[in-house]
Amino acid sequence: MHLNTRDQETAERLARLLERAESLHWRLSFDELRELARLYRISSARLAILRSRGRDPDAIRYLNALCVRAYTHLHVSAPRPRRIRSFFLTEFPVTLAATARLQGLVALLMLAGGLVGWTILSANPAALSALVPASMYPPLTLERLAGSAQERAQFLAHTRLDVGLKSMFSAGLFVHNTKVGLLAFTTGILAGVPTVLIVFYNGLTLGAFLWIFSRDRAWPLFLAWLLPHAIPELLAVTMCSAGGLVIARAVLAPGRRGVAASLRDAALPALQMVLASFPLLVAAAGLESFLRESALSTVARFVAAGLSVAAIGSYVWYVRHLMRRRAPSNLDWLLKEGRPAGLPDSGSIAAQ
Repeated sequence: MHLNTRDQETAERLARLLERAESLHWRLSFDELRELARLYRISSARLAILRSRGRDPDAIRYLNALCVRAYTHLHVSAPRPRRIRSFFLTEFPVTLAATARLQGLVALLMLAGGLVGWTILSANPAALSALVPASMYPPLTLERLAGSAQERAQFLAHTRLDVGLKSMFSAGLFVHNTKVGLLAFTTGILAGVPTVLIVFYNGLTLGAFLWIFSRDRAWPLFLAWLLPHAIPELLAVTMCSAGGLVIARAVLAPGRRGVAASLRDAALPALQMVLASFPLLVAAAGLESFLRESALSTVARFVAAGLSVAAIGSYVWYVRHLMRRRAPSNLDWLLKEGRPAGLPDSGSIAAQ
């Protein structure tokens, strides 16, 4: 190894500092770290010169080893962005605002399904088993529920369940609701037709249950039973369905770029809608199992539903506020209305 005296002294000082830095009982001071950085820069420059000349491989290996060791002590990795926080406070609000009309369309479809289900059962109660899937409630259970006020009162009774049973029930609800949401999303590729049918059928089922319990004077008990978990659950299904309609719009109206390019553009916002629905699905499953199957009073259940509405409303307000702040400002009024009186406009100046 052939290094001149100055480079040799620099390398030796760098090696001594590195030995201190790598010692378990030594912590470099600020001045020592600054000296380490200075020696690292000098050694890196000398290493670059030696590499360019291609001479003295021993010196190149020696300086390279020193520079690698010094880099590990000087390099500070950039702080990892808080992806979850950034997603819900920065990225997702833009997607939520851009898909507001599609979400409104999904909500109207579900509402229409509920009204149709209510109307059908009002005219023909025998159609109840056709509107509520057997996987949710067996037909015999539905018949007893629809035909007996005592069965409905027992159904709405505030009873406690074991924590283990609640946990299993919550997991099952989450899996079922997630399947519904993902099915509504993934079938959007088929021009959105299955997505629309799924949303409408969910509305039919909701309308059927509203019809069953609306005939009792104690129908507020049913609302207290339903609303705490239905608010986040229906919102999650709405968001997944809106994501499916984003995909459907890319298929039906791709524009000049073609279907493939349109789908690539639609993939990110559609997936963001689905990802944002998962916390709502978790909350819905937890509320439906741990709050609904409990001895909490009707007032407490309405309070829980009100808190859900308040949380969702606050986030919607935040999205609207964020979008207004991001809206491009139009400064044309400065040229039209802000011109002092008597000052000729640009057209008259050009004419003169």
